[in-house]
Amino acid sequence: MRAVVVEAFGSIGSASIKEIDPPCPGPNEILVAVEAAPVNFVDSLIIQGSYQSLPELPFVPGKGPVGTVAALGPGTSRFAVGDRVLAMAEHGGYAEAVCASEKNCYRLPDALSFEAAAAISLTYDTAWVSLVDRARMQAGETILVLGATGGVGDATVQLGKAMGATVIAAVSSAAKRQSGIDAGADHTVDLSVPNLRDDLRAQVHAITEGRGVDIVIDPLGGDCFDAAIRTLAWRGRLVVIGFAAGRIPTLKMNYVLLKNIEVSCIQISDYRKRMPELVRACYNDVFTHYVEGRIRPRQTTAYPLADYAKALDDIVTRRISSRAILRPGE
Repeated sequence: MRAVVVEAFGSIGSASIKEIDPPCPGPNEILVAVEAAPVNFVDSLIIQGSYQSLPELPFVPGKGPVGTVAALGPGTSRFAVGDRVLAMAEHGGYAEAVCASEKNCYRLPDALSFEAAAAISLTYDTAWVSLVDRARMQAGETILVLGATGGVGDATVQLGKAMGATVIAAVSSAAKRQSGIDAGADHTVDLSVPNLRDDLRAQVHAITEGRGVDIVIDPLGGDCFDAAIRTLAWRGRLVVIGFAAGRIPTLKMNYVLLKNIEVSCIQISDYRKRMPELVRACYNDVFTHYVEGRIRPRQTTAYPLADYAKALDDIVTRRISSRAILRPGE
């Protein structure tokens, strides 16, 4: 089968397209014929060797592909050959086939296309666990979503609205305000203001009548984290997802103490390993929201497998606003 193979950590384009033997499902695994594999920012970090958890070399990158069950390993019971699934494999998606643990695979509703499922993969589960498990969001609360036009940010805006929150989308420029509104946000704030530390809080207080927000979801870090934590109301919660802005922030704990606020983090792959039933409940909920029309995954831009490097570069440089997916059969 054809696959993208990383033999040494390096630049995004350093991996090569090769013919390799298809994997064979082991105990409690299923083999999935890949129809679409989402292209994520995290894939670029893994290929470069700069992510916190790295597979052994050589490996095939790509998390969370979607496709059809092609074979069953010993001990499997949830699926049958021919089932359409989202396979939350940690790597292996940039290929024509991948093996994944049965407990980390989720049957797709008939109404959910492979393309839409690939757009949901790795973004909506991160958003859902951030809101439900880490932030313990309740209907009627107000949430501030940083990086709201990114993949996880967009998913968080949509799920927050679907769960009954008032959502404030933080965007990187005034020109992107409409994108936040189109995703379902009630309000937007601008992160490009000259004095972010003070101006972000002023914008949020103008919306919340001086109260602040109950929850901040932060995939950015850096100066945005420093400013966003000051927007929290008393007993507010901030969830760190990542550091797309580049700088890993630090925090003076006296501020946390004075406002009785919480700061937590999420590493979604740990949830798949340690709490698979919670993640299964997550996807059941997300799929229900989709089928009932409460969420709308982003449009996708498809690339053939040979163009994996272009797809990654388009994501990293933000040349596209859609979700990039690879089609291994093309």
